[in-house]
Amino acid sequence: MKEPGRYERTAAGGFQIGRLDAKASDPALDRVAELLESIGPVTSTKNLRGARWSKLALNCAVSTLGTIAGENLGPLVRVRRYRRFALELMSEAVEVALAEKVALEKVSGTLDLAWIALTDADRKATMSAGLTAKHALLLAVGLRYRRMRSSMLAAIERGRTPAIDFLNGEVSSRGKRHGIATPHNDRAIETVWAIARGELVSSRETLDRICTATD
Repeated sequence: MKEPGRYERTAAGGFQIGRLDAKASDPALDRVAELLESIGPVTSTKNLRGARWSKLALNCAVSTLGTIAGENLGPLVRVRRYRRFALELMSEAVEVALAEKVALEKVSGTLDLAWIALTDADRKATMSAGLTAKHALLLAVGLRYRRMRSSMLAAIERGRTPAIDFLNGEVSSRGKRHGIATPHNDRAIETVWAIARGELVSSRETLDRICTATD
């Protein structure tokens, strides 16, 4: 919101609707779709859990990165170490989702989170064709949405509670249930809460510190 009653739209947006029981059709959903169409494009899915987890994994990186650095997405994805941290955040989310027996959906029909997740080989390699491709895809997505600004950052700036516990916090808590380590998401949660309490400031220096701590 640039000023009261005036908002800046930084992405096309849209809605994805469905039922958790994967029912093929539902008149109530059809009505919801009609209402939402006046705001943005609406698509339906029979795999709502998969769609939600994929969006969660992406937001754990995009929204949290922007909150910690205090910048729009575009400049951040140009930095390799920031892309690597984002990939680690998403990879932990994907691992937890698979443990939850979720079949991940492609984001916007193109971004395959299961493919972009880092493998053990990726983490050991300083450079490989697969790792380069993952960085390139993340860079392309980031530049496409380069004007995107984190809603969590806006919430903190307005003195509101950030939604970090419902993003990275969901990955961390469910990871503990399955015995899956989520060090990058854990550190992100600590950092965002420290920013919200005024103990840290949103800056590249803050993001650099947690990137170094989790290398």
